[in-house]
Amino acid sequence: MAARRSTTQAFFDAGTSTISYVVWDHATRQAAVIDPVLDFDAGTGRIATASADRILACVAEQRLTVEWILETHAHADHLSSAQVLRARCGGRVAIGAGIRSVQAAFAEVCGLEPSRTADPSPFDRLLQDGDTLRLGGLAVTALHVPGHTPADMAYLVDGAVFVGDTLFMPDVGSARTDFPGGDARQLHRSIRRLLELPPETVMYVCHDYPPPHRGPAWQTTVAEQRAANVHARWSVAEDDFVAMRVARDATLAEPALFSAAMQVNLRAGELPRPTTTARTTE
Repeated sequence: MAARRSTTQAFFDAGTSTISYVVWDHATRQAAVIDPVLDFDAGTGRIATASADRILACVAEQRLTVEWILETHAHADHLSSAQVLRARCGGRVAIGAGIRSVQAAFAEVCGLEPSRTADPSPFDRLLQDGDTLRLGGLAVTALHVPGHTPADMAYLVDGAVFVGDTLFMPDVGSARTDFPGGDARQLHRSIRRLLELPPETVMYVCHDYPPPHRGPAWQTTVAEQRAANVHARWSVAEDDFVAMRVARDATLAEPALFSAAMQVNLRAGELPRPTTTARTTE
């Protein structure tokens, strides 16, 4: 295996079980931040930047230039700190082009301004399948992996793939598909696409909900997922996966931060205006 030309640093947020990443090119110190978290207290409505501050400390310590802030999708379980990071260390915010359909689906519930469903603003770039971004000498390739949401993207860079919510650790399984635009059959096909990558490909997940016998983890491989994922190992047929996923999704509660997260994340991490007419889904 060729020597890695990049370093990846993970940041685990215990409050939302989210893992954010900074990945950078050794030669140029150009970096991308993936799925950054904005701390939010649902009881008081207060926000804080402790999670973003840890990323910023890494950027400063490693003397990095942030080129991209990449969202794998519009998360329903945590708020994005993309705008905090963009204001303090630069970088352009990118997400899959499917975000337009997600914005349209949630426009009324989340009080989105009409412009937010008609153009990509405030995202700096909407990515199509196969689009390539540069981090110095490294290529970051966007892979469209719909199923959890229509906008899900995985990011392939330097022998590693950042899969967002599409897959979890092998002993946890796969993402739910019961949000608007979700589709269990699409998710199975997206998972198969990821599992067709070389078996040694390192896989980084965005969430971990560990069983009692272990602590949080976020790094696995394609080979390990093929052999052992409890929902989607290679031997699981599409129809069986769909039946499992639909039945399981019917038992899941709405994420605790759903309303707040969608209002912020569909705006690329911008906070809603005080005059918004956003409503909860209760």
